[in-house]
Amino acid sequence: MAVRPFLPFEDRRLHTPAEPVAAVTETVRMIWDDMIETMDAMPGVGLAAPQIGIMLRLAVVDASDKRGQAVRMANPEVLHASVQMRAHDEASPNLPGVFARIERPRAVTVRFLNADGAIEDRDFVGLWATSVQHQIDHLNGRTYLDHLSPLRRKMLIQKSKKLARV
Repeated sequence: MAVRPFLPFEDRRLHTPAEPVAAVTETVRMIWDDMIETMDAMPGVGLAAPQIGIMLRLAVVDASDKRGQAVRMANPEVLHASVQMRAHDEASPNLPGVFARIERPRAVTVRFLNADGAIEDRDFVGLWATSVQHQIDHLNGRTYLDHLSPLRRKMLIQKSKKLARV
């Protein structure tokens, strides 16, 4: 297992949809292991493969109070989203030093291939749901900044660049 470097925000891969995973293989399991180690090193509650330059629809999420509860997902898709919204400050290691309050559905039902390669439908609520939706955005070539106005997005990008120079 290894901690992988993050792509810079400007990298086109972060703004390009990832490719579906045909099957859960040993290679996929090794990528998930690296992703969990990388997520824990941030520290963060989720990571999508494109964030570290792997253009596959793979994500990991662990919003538990103690680590070791990571959910490994291939090809996750939201089947149902609650009407009730939840606001949360979101950030990304691809754009360090900044964050924004984003509203997303409070709960979602997600279908994905799990670590055993089986199709699983699972309900996520609260921070788990926020993180899953954030990761699915990454898999679709979107970031949390795409939920903001163009002016707010530009301000956060400029602030992150300024912080990187200091």
